[in-house]
Amino acid sequence: MSTTASTAEATAGSDRAGASRRNGTFYRGDPGMWSWVMHRITGVLTFFFLFVHVLDTALVRVSPESYDAVIETYKTPFVNLLEVALVGAVLYHALNGIRVMLVDFWSKGPALQRPMLWTILGVWVLVMIPGTYFMLERTITEMFGG
Repeated sequence: MSTTASTAEATAGSDRAGASRRNGTFYRGDPGMWSWVMHRITGVLTFFFLFVHVLDTALVRVSPESYDAVIETYKTPFVNLLEVALVGAVLYHALNGIRVMLVDFWSKGPALQRPMLWTILGVWVLVMIPGTYFMLERTITEMFGG
C-alpha cells in the first residue's frame, strides 16, 4: 500500500470518486467547512476595519480639517452599506466564535456542532434584519425622500 496520493486511475474504480468527477469537483464542502471559511474572511475584514479606524482617528491629531473631511466621506450611502456589512461580519464572527468555543470546550459540542451552526445562522438573520432596516433607514430616506 502506498502512502502517497492515489492516482486518477486508482480512484476511478471508486463510486464516490466517479460521482464527484461527474459533478465537476472532488469536494464541494459542507456547512462546517463554509463556516470555517467565513470565520476567516470576517476576521480579516474586521481587522482591516480596525486598522483603517485607527488611522483615521489618528488623523485628528495631525490635521483636524483632514479628519473632518474624511468623516464627511463616511456619510455617503455607499459607506452606509459598508457599515451594514461590517456589522454583519462582526456579528457572524462573534456568534461563530462562541460556537467554536463550545465545540472545543464542551463535551457535547462536537456532536452538536451542526445544529449550533444553524442556530447561530438563525440568530444572525434575526438580528441582521431589523439592524439593517435601522441602519439603512436614514440613507433610504435621503435618497428616495421620506
